[in-house]
Amino acid sequence: MASGIYSFACSLWSHHTDTFFQQIYARDEAAALGSLERTLLSLKVLRKLTVFGFQEPQQNMEVMGFLNAVFERLKQFLECYRQVGPDSTCREKLEKMIILYTKTLLDFLECHPCAFIPLIQRSLEFAVSYLFTPAGEGVTFERFIVQCMNLIKMIVKNEAYKPSKNIEASIVFDSKPESLEAHKIKTAFFTHPTLTEIGRRLVSHYFLLTEEELAMWEEDPESFAVLKCHLTSGYQGGVKPAPCAEVLFLDIFHAYNQTLIPVLLEMVQNLQGPTNVEDTVQLLMKDAVYNAVGLAAYELFDNVDFDQWFKNQLLEELQVSHHRYKLIRRRVIWLIGQWIAVKFKSDLRPLLYEVILSLMQDPDLVYLESIFGLLFQLLQQVTQCDTKMQVLHVISCVIERVNIQIRPYVGCLVQYLPLLWKQSEEHNMLRCAILTTLIHLVKGLSAECKNLYPFLLPVIQLSTDVSQPPHVYLLEDGLELWLVTLENSPAITPELLRIFQNMAALM
Repeated sequence: MASGIYSFACSLWSHHTDTFFQQIYARDEAAALGSLERTLLSLKVLRKLTVFGFQEPQQNMEVMGFLNAVFERLKQFLECYRQVGPDSTCREKLEKMIILYTKTLLDFLECHPCAFIPLIQRSLEFAVSYLFTPAGEGVTFERFIVQCMNLIKMIVKNEAYKPSKNIEASIVFDSKPESLEAHKIKTAFFTHPTLTEIGRRLVSHYFLLTEEELAMWEEDPESFAVLKCHLTSGYQGGVKPAPCAEVLFLDIFHAYNQTLIPVLLEMVQNLQGPTNVEDTVQLLMKDAVYNAVGLAAYELFDNVDFDQWFKNQLLEELQVSHHRYKLIRRRVIWLIGQWIAVKFKSDLRPLLYEVILSLMQDPDLVYLESIFGLLFQLLQQVTQCDTKMQVLHVISCVIERVNIQIRPYVGCLVQYLPLLWKQSEEHNMLRCAILTTLIHLVKGLSAECKNLYPFLLPVIQLSTDVSQPPHVYLLEDGLELWLVTLENSPAITPELLRIFQNMAALM
């Protein structure tokens, strides 16, 4: 059935594609958008027919002709994507079209690896060109980058393209002709210069932290750390280039380590010694190179004296305390974590533990008692509501920053807040600031927050009672305080349950 409609589907796809290009370059975007939608639909049909419609697609000239045409069409659509600009009504559909073409290649490779062999050369040339040469500048976008990386990865790792390991001895007996042909194509493509450029570009371009990631690190370090951990450990071919680049790097490094090990070692050598904290570019580059060394730890086992590197450089870098150097401190600790199970002498571990402990100690805590005492003193001294609110905001930030380590110093504040709450009866915004402080205080005290119940529970009761006029100001913070109190309370008490009388009106 597929062969019966394939010619018609191809002609339909070709017609709509040509029509779209005529219209878009004639600046008729409205008509072009309609043609683009029809092109997209016809390509979806062709993709299904090509991937699932034939048992031996390599025997069908039209199928192979279409797949070869995909590369030229992709180039045309990418160039169109470059020219239309970000404000074009067609831009979103163009991205979908480009991704659909790459999906066609990836699906065909997955389902018909042997039939894909004649396409290996063009696929590698296409993907490498757009990923690692100036050809990709201005036309590549995240999903397209990921798709191209996946295409290279699937070709490199495909078991059907790997002859027996001992090629010389088993070429006649074990290796299939298809495997030998694919291996020959890959070997001819992945020359020393090509592999060197791919390795360098993966590390120096795709491994670099982005401005968005750096901003996230500054604003929310914990979320940044969790995100990076999830992306790295849970990556299964997702939609972000960085983790995909790491997977591709590992696969290529494993397959061609004899070529790539010297390349990576040279990159490490070029970054010896502490990096200028004012040189953001070099800091990011060192982070990327150290990332590569950590990922390739097992491959580098015989080529890196990690113990000496740790003693002579990494240890020194962990002791650079400048704020901007935290990028390298974080990466070095991660790097050691990657290598510790690979190659790290046990007698160096006590030294490592000392460094880790020093990194975990917060230098601000040395001043915590005096800071908190002075802030509390200031809170009592000032008389203006706005000033009290600002002081409470700073106190809240301190409590949030040090969390449970605030416990020894909050006694006076706990005693003073009920008085301040009573005094602020006519000042709802000040009461909002008190609620915020209580939220952080409950989190810091954890189960010990039960000692605050005589003050805390009436505050929650009032703030969440919609029959009371102040609820207009206090409800949102009151609900959050109620939640954190429930989360941190060691047990449910009758007093806690009594607050649930407010729940019906809140629903």
